[in-house]
Amino acid sequence: MAHTRFHLGYFTKFGPPAWRADSDRTFGGDWWDGRYFVDLAKRLESRYFDFLFLEDSLNVSRTYKNSMDGDLRHAIYSPKHDPLQLLPFLAASTERLGLIGTASTTFYPPYLLARLFSTLDSLSGGRAGWNMVTSSETDAALNFGMEGMPPPVERYDRADEFVELAKALWGSWEAGAVVRDEAASMYTDPSKVKPINYVGKYHRSRGPLNTAPSPQGYPVLGQAGASDRGRDFAAKHADLVFALTGNGIEEMKALREDMHARARRFGRDPRELKIFWAAFVNITDEPAPTKRGFTDAQFEAILAWWSTFFDLDLSKFDLDQPVPDDASALGHTSMMTQLKQWGRDGMTLREGLTVLALGSDELGLVGNVKQVASNIVAAMDEVGGDGLMLLSNDVGNEQFISSVVDQLVPELQELGVVRTSYSGTTLRENLRNL
Repeated sequence: MAHTRFHLGYFTKFGPPAWRADSDRTFGGDWWDGRYFVDLAKRLESRYFDFLFLEDSLNVSRTYKNSMDGDLRHAIYSPKHDPLQLLPFLAASTERLGLIGTASTTFYPPYLLARLFSTLDSLSGGRAGWNMVTSSETDAALNFGMEGMPPPVERYDRADEFVELAKALWGSWEAGAVVRDEAASMYTDPSKVKPINYVGKYHRSRGPLNTAPSPQGYPVLGQAGASDRGRDFAAKHADLVFALTGNGIEEMKALREDMHARARRFGRDPRELKIFWAAFVNITDEPAPTKRGFTDAQFEAILAWWSTFFDLDLSKFDLDQPVPDDASALGHTSMMTQLKQWGRDGMTLREGLTVLALGSDELGLVGNVKQVASNIVAAMDEVGGDGLMLLSNDVGNEQFISSVVDQLVPELQELGVVRTSYSGTTLRENLRNL
């Protein structure tokens, strides 16, 4: 029987890469000089990953216990450098690997972001991607002189306009606008560059953009919102949807079916929307492998991270009881809704956070390389694709990278489910064809 073929992505941040690993926690050395990420990108490209994904945030978090200590001690939201400045560095060292960076629609001006990603797409030869986030951290809003974050629905309303405006700016230069006609002394044909005169409720811009058209026209667009409003936003705009494996196969299938239905409602072919399942794998030769556990320090880091993610201090709740039904998240509401549902089903907050951090035990992502590869193939066959995004989750030392790049991916290639060569030169071309 032919198995479902799928794409591969790798998730990390421009920060300490392995501080939450079980050993070799300072691997990556001076990560801020970018060399760790250059080496990582080259290794991913050697195994034909579709992309390297860099998440980001814009604050030192004070949410957990009303203090910066947890964030700084565990290197969660800081230190962290701007991933968009890293992308050209990586582009110069690779040829086909897609490079996806995160930028916020709440804090960037649309024109500036559109110009930035047009430039990045040209510098990379058409391999740039934008992870569209609305941001959720009050601490970040305060850094930008705001009194707080807008409500979630308003953030997505603003983001809808933002992306519409950015696309209009990217389209303000027609194909072939740059003619470089020496005889006519014409570098750009003025008839092919037009103002956009965009006026919305939250954003406006006359345009046009002043950058030359980039290889892809506009970057590949990714999004990870899981709320009802976030799913609509992704179904309307995104090329990639980044999704958690949640509580197992049935939830994954339901999400994929829901996203395809939403895409159809927006007049899109669901095949244009690639869903990448975020998964943490643990390759081990232990005779009876179990789910990877946490040290006290690692679990405190998880508490601090999810506190900031929810914009809600989780330290005030009993970890060995279900999350209270009246708990109110100001940040990402969809995952809190999920935690509450799991709580009503009898899952404690500690158990729920473990599932959010590592995914469901049902997928079988802990074991020797053949076991894990076989379980991944079975899950993707059941769910139907489209891609697997391997989470480094701040454990990206040599042991983890080699287990993924040198063991797991070759096994998946041998099974015929992931690519053994690139099908195109741009990120969008590679995502359309395996």
